[in-house]
Amino acid sequence: MSFIPSGVIPAVLLPFFDDLSIDEASFRAHLEDVASVKGLSALTINAHSTEVASCTFEEQKRVLEITKDQLKGQLPIVHGIYAEGSLEAAKIARMASDGGSSALLVFPPGPLTMGQRPEMVVEHFKRISDASGLPIIAFQYPLAGGQGYPLQTLHRLFKEVPAVRAIKDWCSSPVLHEKQVRQLQSLNPIVNVLTTHSAWLFASLVLGGNGLLSGSGSVIADLQLALFNAVQNNDLKAAKLINDRIYPLAQVFYADPWVDMHNRMKEALVLLGKLPRAVVRPPLMKVTDQEIQWIKSALIQAGLLTQEGKPV
Repeated sequence: MSFIPSGVIPAVLLPFFDDLSIDEASFRAHLEDVASVKGLSALTINAHSTEVASCTFEEQKRVLEITKDQLKGQLPIVHGIYAEGSLEAAKIARMASDGGSSALLVFPPGPLTMGQRPEMVVEHFKRISDASGLPIIAFQYPLAGGQGYPLQTLHRLFKEVPAVRAIKDWCSSPVLHEKQVRQLQSLNPIVNVLTTHSAWLFASLVLGGNGLLSGSGSVIADLQLALFNAVQNNDLKAAKLINDRIYPLAQVFYADPWVDMHNRMKEALVLLGKLPRAVVRPPLMKVTDQEIQWIKSALIQAGLLTQEGKPV
């Protein structure tokens, strides 16, 4: 386990043709574009941003094959583990390990919404760890939905499954976020907190997390990296200026309903001339023309488009 997840890790998007099949050429171009940002720690695939819920096992395997071939070792690959059951999760983990991934991002299984016991969480992660041997990032959801892990459960998980080396924190509570940063990053060995509070990224980074893992990195990896570095260097004046560019995009990407966040990011990349179309798979649906205009306005405010709508 040589790769310890930290730093800036964008989660890339997955382009589709109009018939909803994967547009492999556009995906390669997207990977090349995001990976060209110098200073990133890794890229994440087969996660929410790549609409993993609508992808078959074979499609996920193909996404990994394309990513590995395109990156050619340029960056480590973080592979999402999105499954309702532990056996399927272990199967995906084994595929990801065999396919050259460097770490796993484990989504909480859906049945936890009906109630969880700590031993259930430990067993789920243990099966994934045993199947892969890779470092694991636990995706921390809001506690109110039932899929988030209480701190007591997390501490037991780290003790019994030492492969878990980071959390992707979407707890949605500044108080809990800070508590997790302080507690988990004080452990030995350290468990890094990677924020995914992209709607309030600047504020969350100031609380001291050792990285960020975000789908909006598919559009603004360079700005996220600049913001992270400024905060790490305690240069809050520079960080505020960078955040002023990110803020309008966060307002449109993470507006209600949140389920459309990655649809909107695809539309942004179309406006920037980086994707040929913004097709999403059902049950996701294309956003309205009015929303596309809001996205265009936000890109202009961020300094990524001119007033005439041309990429800067």
